[in-house]
Amino acid sequence: MNKTEMGSPASGNCSSGSESDERKRKRKESNRESARRSRMRKQKHLDDLTAQVARLREENSHIVAGIAVTTQQYVTIEAENSVLRAQFLELNQRLDSLNEIVEIAGGFWMETGQGGGVIGYGGGGGGFYDGVMNPLNLGFYNQTLMGSASTVPADVFNCC
Repeated sequence: MNKTEMGSPASGNCSSGSESDERKRKRKESNRESARRSRMRKQKHLDDLTAQVARLREENSHIVAGIAVTTQQYVTIEAENSVLRAQFLELNQRLDSLNEIVEIAGGFWMETGQGGGVIGYGGGGGGFYDGVMNPLNLGFYNQTLMGSASTVPADVFNCC
């Protein structure tokens, strides 16, 4: 039998044709409903992904801005560090020169015993060396000078 014969009243099987049509109609309706739910799930998934993309783009822009700020701070600190290194080298050279002068002057005064005394020291003994260059008065002599840029006035380095 073909399809037209099954559903036709002439075939003598009216109720089975009607049941078959009813099953087809229900299946079509079920398929439509399933397709509608599937489209809704896809749309919800697309909306979720779109919201996630927007959130990630915003987060990325915050990270890029943070990197820019951090990079600027790094450049500023690196420049400041470079200035401090130069100041340290200059002060270290000055200290070496002053230590050399003290060494030479101390040796000279100790060897010659020149000076004839210092006011307030009674004029006796080895002279200048006794009062001013006495090693007991030079507890700082072999100490390294250390300072920071925040404790040293800016014009100290530009005095000459």
